[in-house]
Amino acid sequence: MMPLDGPFIGRTKWLLRQFRKQIWVRAAMFSLAAVATAVLAAIAEPLIPYDFNLTLAAGSVGNILDILASSMLAVTTFSLSVMVSAYSAAAANVTPRSTKLLLSDSVAQNTLATFIGSFLFSIVGIIGLAAGFYSDKGRIILFGATLAVLLIIAGTLLRWIEQLGKFGRVGDTIKRVEEAATAPAGQWGSRPRLGARPWTMIPYGASEVMCPDVGYVRHIDMAALADIAANAGVTIHIDVIAGSFVHAARPVAYVSPPAHDDCAARIAKCITIGADREYDQDPRFGLIVLSEIASRALSPAVNDPGTAIEVIGAGLRVMLAYGDARSEPQEPCFEGLHAHDLAPRDLFDDFFNPIARDGAALVEVQMRLQFALEALARNDPALYEDCARSHAALALGRAGKAGMFEHDLDRLKARAAWAAAPPEE
Repeated sequence: MMPLDGPFIGRTKWLLRQFRKQIWVRAAMFSLAAVATAVLAAIAEPLIPYDFNLTLAAGSVGNILDILASSMLAVTTFSLSVMVSAYSAAAANVTPRSTKLLLSDSVAQNTLATFIGSFLFSIVGIIGLAAGFYSDKGRIILFGATLAVLLIIAGTLLRWIEQLGKFGRVGDTIKRVEEAATAPAGQWGSRPRLGARPWTMIPYGASEVMCPDVGYVRHIDMAALADIAANAGVTIHIDVIAGSFVHAARPVAYVSPPAHDDCAARIAKCITIGADREYDQDPRFGLIVLSEIASRALSPAVNDPGTAIEVIGAGLRVMLAYGDARSEPQEPCFEGLHAHDLAPRDLFDDFFNPIARDGAALVEVQMRLQFALEALARNDPALYEDCARSHAALALGRAGKAGMFEHDLDRLKARAAWAAAPPEE
């Protein structure tokens, strides 16, 4: 069995990854490490086999720690306010679905964790000095650790200053969403159906597998499902993909021969359901979020066609990445599983329909839309041409109904003439 990587990992590893993305986890780890460092400076004296010629008074180290503690508390408060402002701005000006990417940003998390950890290190060091826990050697070790912490803080501050110029801005958010959509798109292209075999007709008498939860499919553990199929001697037809909305009355899978209740329950546990969608296995979600950014930019209250044009470019790159990955697909690696593949028409509907609707009267948006559709049709005719031609005609029709100025409409018709031309042999 071929091991899966990237977004296509096991459920346990995926849950662990989701846990690590939470902003408080890294801060807690850094804080524990900082407290442990300050404590180790007091108990590490026996580990030093020689005496230092340097003698430090408790006050000399304590003064540095006092300054460090007060400054880190202020900087931490400032950083938190900046992050909250960035999240609020992204939710209000871009789309609320993008904030989870900002929350999982490694630079922001490392910055906050470093500042909190440095503050706790200083507090523990000050308490230890006041209580007399540190000997001469211990104070020297504490002093060295303090210098190391200062260097870490300096590097973190420089990185944070560079990040502040773009954190939460529209362009930065678009880039994050594009990257979040490109990764699963490439994986879906190289491993169609998540490594399962193509969908076939459900065998007669196959039993249905239900999930009691209501929500979106966030993750499917294909390796675990393959193990269940192999051990039970059954074939599993997975009737959902990541992003599908399910409820208690909708089957998520079919098992042939019919499986007993315990087997069905284990199959259901391999499909993680949540209240909202995730990017990891769901390239359609990334395209939906991109279209939401464009739709908000095209609203009368914002009126920012430049952002919509930037989004069209991002969506084009995501779809081209999917097509490029499909050019050399890997063989199915899960023998007992059958699943649906991504439908190009769904990708087009998710991304192009909202932009064509909300930007129907703007010639610059419609021109760029036609350019993107033609690029997809010419780069991968077998995969995209039919959908691209159909959506080009729909976009042109929307522009005509939106009352576009006659001169602009003529320009647009000339640009969209490729869609009406016969396909190249």
